[in-house]
Amino acid sequence: MKKQYGMLLLGFLLATGMLLAMLAIRLTPAYLEYFAVKRIMVLMAHDAAFPRMSRADMITTFQKRADSVDIRSVEVKDLAFLRDEDGRTALSVDYQVSVPVISNVSILLDFEASTDDVR
Repeated sequence: MKKQYGMLLLGFLLATGMLLAMLAIRLTPAYLEYFAVKRIMVLMAHDAAFPRMSRADMITTFQKRADSVDIRSVEVKDLAFLRDEDGRTALSVDYQVSVPVISNVSILLDFEASTDDVR
């Protein structure tokens, strides 16, 4: 009688755990950067001068804060300016990050943050 060989439950759980740990390690920098962008949006929304800022001032303020925390995924072209019914201007950013996982397999993440969410 031939003995069967296969993967044990423990081996399967270990392989699955390693895969999940690798994904977490790869995705963590993108999410940390998103939380930094979100923090910049909160700080800008709570700034007393924000409602009176021009577009150029908003861009300059965002770039200075983004450079201080080393944000590389968000560019000026990703910024959008929205005006509501009350005449207030909101700054919004919508961007994508492609995270390489293994060989030619990547994960595409969509991020969105706005000063309007804070108010």
